[in-house]
Amino acid sequence: MSSFFAQLAQIETTNPHALPTPVEVSAAERLLQDQLVALRLNAPNEVNSALLNDLIQTIESQIEDPPEKPAGVPQSYLDELDRVPKKLLKKTDTCAICGEPFLDDEFPLVVQLPCHKTHRFDLDCVGPWLRMQGTCPLDRKELMKKKEVPKPAEDDDEEDDEMGMYA
Repeated sequence: MSSFFAQLAQIETTNPHALPTPVEVSAAERLLQDQLVALRLNAPNEVNSALLNDLIQTIESQIEDPPEKPAGVPQSYLDELDRVPKKLLKKTDTCAICGEPFLDDEFPLVVQLPCHKTHRFDLDCVGPWLRMQGTCPLDRKELMKKKEVPKPAEDDDEEDDEMGMYA
């Protein structure tokens, strides 16, 4: 994954006038795809394999028609994700991406995505996906999308508006 992060660093910029080329974005997508293909070879079950196939197909479409820049989340977003304490993990809890039980690792680094309390992943597995895609791998909800503030219902009561005062 070090080559993925090196490629990602190459296409990330703070200069709004320096956009990455489609070739650079495709290269980062291809490195992520290669990692997912390697994980699929060792998929522990059909559910895990199906998820990996879905993620790989999503990336393939973006390799063929790359976006101008990745729609992913910044590193600071990953740094602020809720960590799941080891004592809250069950022996049967596994990462949906790699399929490995969280507790097989002596020091698991498990994060919970804000879209659903059961969407937990190894940070090493979900980090690259989130950096490029910005969506939950399971339900594809955009994680950086801000919730719209509901507009107040229009009140036809002009009594409060007579003197320009509102209650």
